[in-house]
Parts: sequence; C-alpha cells; structure tokens
Amino acid sequence: MENYLIGIGKRIKELRKESKKTISDIAIKAEVSNGLISRIENGRTIPSLPVLLNIISALEVEVTEFFKGMPEPHGASYMVTRAAEHSIIEKEDEAIGFSYKYIFSKQLNTIGFEAVLLEVLPNAKREKVTTDAFEYKYMLSGDCIYDIGDEEVKLGEGDSIFFDGRVPHVPVNRSDKTAKMLVMYFFI
Repeated sequence: MENYLIGIGKRIKELRKESKKTISDIAIKAEVSNGLISRIENGRTIPSLPVLLNIISALEVEVTEFFKGMPEPHGASYMVTRAAEHSIIEKEDEAIGFSYKYIFSKQLNTIGFEAVLLEVLPNAKREKVTTDAFEYKYMLSGDCIYDIGDEEVKLGEGDSIFFDGRVPHVPVNRSDKTAKMLVMYFFI
C-alpha cells in the first residue's frame, strides 16, 4: 500500500502517454485543471478519491486495470533506482532553462518522499511556484539565488536550504554556469 500513493501519478502518466492523450485531454474530461494533472503525475500532490476516480474515467480504463499496473512491494529491506529509470518531469508552467529529473520516491507511513535532480541553466526564467511538500535543496555544483517568499538566499556548492513548499519560491541562476541541485520533497 505504501508505494501506491506515490505511484499513482506515474501510473496516470504512463496510461495517458500510452493512449496518446495530452494533459489537457485528461483535465477536461476529469473536470480539473491542467496544472493539477501535471502536479499529480509528477508526484507533487496526491488526488482526492473523487478526483482520482474522475481521472481514471478520463483515461478510459477500469479501476481494477488502473491498479494492476501499480508497483508491488517485493519484501526486500532496500530499494534501488537505476539511472535508466530516471525520467524527465514535465512542468505545467512556462519554465525556460529548468530541467527536473525524477530519480526516486517512496511512501513511508505518513510521509511521502521524492528525490529530483534539478539543473537550472544561466538566465533560466519562470514564475515562483508552490508545492504541497517540505523541500530540501542541496547544491551539487554552481550557484543560485533562492527567491523564497520576500527574501533572496544565495546558495553555492555544498550549501542547502529547507523550507515549506507552500511558500512561493523559485531558484534564480544569475551566473554563467549551470546550477545543479538535489531536491528532496517530503509530503506529510
């Protein structure tokens, strides 16, 4: 059961792409916003049961078929994610110069966990965003300014920041080198 909550978004995305439907196609049929579908697919939020059932209906699959494709626990005390399994996260907003790569997720009791590799190109542009998670960012290389709320926090290689993702935020790269960071989302 613990993998189901985080795996729902991946399953929705997988079925949507198999049927060659766009995020907009599903959103219209499910009577939700494009942004909500994107956030669900990318593990940034978990849908309510009525919304999930509407999405499954919009995907034109039976509920039992939807859940047949969900990850099953294998009983081991570890999980391995292979580099070949990493996938690019599609964003619902206009983001130029931002590359999010999904690398791991896990639901542990009441906490969902997701790890993402983020690259922010020089002069990348996008508006501030919010998430339904607490976020931890660790700078792997490069520099960036984290514009969070009404403050700017300068981060360099080896620095980290932790904050409530419900506060509007965006990383800004004013340097001439790509900034790379490990992003950890904690959904409570």
